[in-house]
Amino acid sequence: MRLVLAPMEGLLDAVLRDVLTRVEGYDWAVAEFVRVSDSLLPHRVFKRICPELVLGGATRAGTPVRVQLLGSDPACLADNAAHLAALAPPGIDLNFGCPAPTVNRHRGGAVLLDEPELLFAIATAVRQAVPQGTPFTAKMRLGVADASRALDCARALADGGVEELVVHARTKLDGYRPPAHWEWVGRVADAVSIPVIANGEVWTEPDWRRCRAGSGVRDVMIGRGAVADPFLARRIRESAAGVPVHTEAPPGREVEWHELRPLLALFWQQVQQKVQPTHAPGRVKQWLNLLRRNFPRAETLYQELRPLRRPAEIDQVLLRHGIVRDDVAQAA
Repeated sequence: MRLVLAPMEGLLDAVLRDVLTRVEGYDWAVAEFVRVSDSLLPHRVFKRICPELVLGGATRAGTPVRVQLLGSDPACLADNAAHLAALAPPGIDLNFGCPAPTVNRHRGGAVLLDEPELLFAIATAVRQAVPQGTPFTAKMRLGVADASRALDCARALADGGVEELVVHARTKLDGYRPPAHWEWVGRVADAVSIPVIANGEVWTEPDWRRCRAGSGVRDVMIGRGAVADPFLARRIRESAAGVPVHTEAPPGREVEWHELRPLLALFWQQVQQKVQPTHAPGRVKQWLNLLRRNFPRAETLYQELRPLRRPAEIDQVLLRHGIVRDDVAQAA
């Protein structure tokens, strides 16, 4: 059984990866995509999106981070994969799952799932460029408008040399709307000879069990569920090991909230170091917006922070909630 932390453009970046992987549970993570168009990208681009590359390819807690490439030009993707390989990433991944219109308009992500022949060409070219021993994987959705070509796409990637395939169990047009069609992950797994990892709509430990039962695969990638519940992977592993899982209803989960507070403080500190002051408050509110699904105290905190725009104001609220120390707030 393996658990993988998903890439999520605009949300699950290096800062949040660092924080989430401090809670044990993930076998590896995947960075946000690197967009490849018509040029050979300098190493600084890969390092900016995946700064773990300067830390031996892992988060500070030791979770390996694979680098994801997005594009539609087989030769250019292969050249960039070879260039990236010089940085010794823990793995190289291809993105055929992003449903964002701005990405799709430039022939990137899930829109390519109408062209299995192109997927085969891309996988074949990149496979030749990626050194043996470096994991070479891909992520796909079920299709653009429907799943009629899902099996063709999966076979094209496997035949092109992809060693492992993550399947987000929705189409591009589905976006992130439930449900996830986990049974289609099982059909893909039956159609290819490489390992398949299920992805989509896993928010809780019971969801993880239903996903595995519905898809028939052992391994699961978690995205928004991991952001909304930083302890989900640990809880899944404890459940798999036979440890009783306590699913307290509100106003429960106080013990986990106490453990989460220093992670929130660390996130806020690192976000301020990464982005402009005008953007930092939005980042902490973005995370709290998902955390409030599970933590009543996150709901209270989110509502207090929602109208605030300046980091100093955020500091004062976090101080009142015991998330940052007084000396930190005064120094801001």
